[in-house]
Amino acid sequence: MVAEKRPIRIAGCSGSVTDRRAALARLAQSPSAVDVIIGDWMSEYNMTTQGGKKSSGEADAFEPTFLEALEPALESLAKNRIKFIANGGASDTKRLAETVLALVTKRSLPLTIAWVEGDEAFPQVQKIIADGTLSTNITTGANVKDWGFDPIYAQAYLGAYGIVTALDAGADIVICGRVADASPVVAAAQWWHQWSREAHGPLASAFVAGHIAECSTYVTGGNFSGFKQLGGAWTELGYPIVEIENSGDFIVTKEEGSQGLVSKATVTAQLVYEIQGPYYYHSDVTADLRNIKVEDIAPNRVRVSQVIGLPPPPTTKVGITARGGYQAEAHYYIVGLDVKEKAQMIKDQILAHIDQSAFSLLKFMVTGTAAEDPRSQDEATVEFRIFAQSRSADALSAENFFRVVSDQIMQSYPGSTFGVDTRQAFPKPFYEYFVALMPQNLLNHKAHILGSSPHELPIAVPTTTRVYDRLQPSGDSGHAFDAAEWGPTRRMALGRVVHARSGDKGSDANVGFFVRHDDEWPWLRDLLTSDKVIELLGPDYKKGERVERFEMPNINAVHFLLKNHLDRGVASTSTYDFLGKNVAEYLRAKYVDIPVKFLERGLI
Repeated sequence: MVAEKRPIRIAGCSGSVTDRRAALARLAQSPSAVDVIIGDWMSEYNMTTQGGKKSSGEADAFEPTFLEALEPALESLAKNRIKFIANGGASDTKRLAETVLALVTKRSLPLTIAWVEGDEAFPQVQKIIADGTLSTNITTGANVKDWGFDPIYAQAYLGAYGIVTALDAGADIVICGRVADASPVVAAAQWWHQWSREAHGPLASAFVAGHIAECSTYVTGGNFSGFKQLGGAWTELGYPIVEIENSGDFIVTKEEGSQGLVSKATVTAQLVYEIQGPYYYHSDVTADLRNIKVEDIAPNRVRVSQVIGLPPPPTTKVGITARGGYQAEAHYYIVGLDVKEKAQMIKDQILAHIDQSAFSLLKFMVTGTAAEDPRSQDEATVEFRIFAQSRSADALSAENFFRVVSDQIMQSYPGSTFGVDTRQAFPKPFYEYFVALMPQNLLNHKAHILGSSPHELPIAVPTTTRVYDRLQPSGDSGHAFDAAEWGPTRRMALGRVVHARSGDKGSDANVGFFVRHDDEWPWLRDLLTSDKVIELLGPDYKKGERVERFEMPNINAVHFLLKNHLDRGVASTSTYDFLGKNVAEYLRAKYVDIPVKFLERGLI
């Protein structure tokens, strides 16, 4: 019997195009710390912008900050024989891989470069739109024929097996254009442990490990509602490391001696981030999250187990980009008393002088609240925002938009003042984004090995798949909330005893809530019904939209999916919370009746 290999140690060095770029070089310097480093530079936003560049014939439609991170790390990667897998090729993966090969060749480093093809799927998408096979937006439910925009680019989310194939062929650095966020971790673990494609249990656990590691420091104290636990030691949070066993169960930790925190709470926070329901879909596996277990086993070491693995769907997600037109915005500032009436005055004046028919969207928003009896003028100041979109750049020219907005200042509310930084007040192109499903077998999935003997390796689709219902299981606990069960209460912000994290997927927002102590779970479970979350959302709830709910009792968590909460998604939204990350913080600030015995344990 062949002995099992030790757990593979995988570090995450980047979770965004805006992450700190020194992490990769630092992680690569230690030969014993990790076996593989992964990094993610992709998002729905740069999928649209880089896709737009590619469709316009512009060169180098990949993420340039990726090279800023990689170049200083190359020597250490080669010296310490650490594999590196990157999700950063965007719409020009081959070009990025060739650029990396040139950097390696110039330094005479013994590194084999590979890239994964297949995510760019515009011709296939055009065909299945035409024949009606692709129709429904998986977030809005709308039909692509009713979208009103002409697609210019499409990019599918690939699974892990193209990366696995490249690693098996000897690749040291694998460049991907758009694989699913967790695919690099799934691939590294599958390659290391040599799991079959039917090993759905271990693959599902590795999928969850990838979800936890791919957002870098989101699991070590970043974007964490318990951030005050860091005690001010938060200027250089350490990057995560996942240790994945042959069974798929894994331990989450971080760089030794680094700032930050890895705890049951930080791991749970990342677990509930940007999921869509109890079933978490990937091109290679489906993870059932309902029985997942997360437990502290030592300082900065957390074990995750009990992920249930199921076959993948025969489809994968595809993002379709279209040119939406142009947008611009301008800002006024309102101070002190009568904010509502002052805002109405400037709005009426603008509407009386602007050609509303020229805009696909014209929106007026008041942001903030003027404090009563303010201590400073800043406390009494709110922002009045005018946001506009149009198919025509001329509609948003200085003459037709900003001059009309600013020319009202002399006849407007007391103290009327507009923002003098007008860089956002002129037309800027934006993109629309349509999210659908397409069959995996339509993708041209290949691994390309570069170097002196370049060759390509075709990637087969999974042979065992399952068709899942479009709507995920959803429902309340079935236990009626009875405040009397919990003894004396005090009305305070929910977030004083409840953690939460939220995020975006297309036009949907998700938010997961969890508590610190087991005996608080029944209270949270019964309190937070779908109707209660709608009540807490208040005027921000999109009337008539679904609020889906499921529970994860082993981690004291309840999760909600807010359908169409984000106004078309990051590329075209009019909201400031364009990534949905502050939905959780808004809901944590809402007041509820909290059992005093919970409050006496200390506040978050």
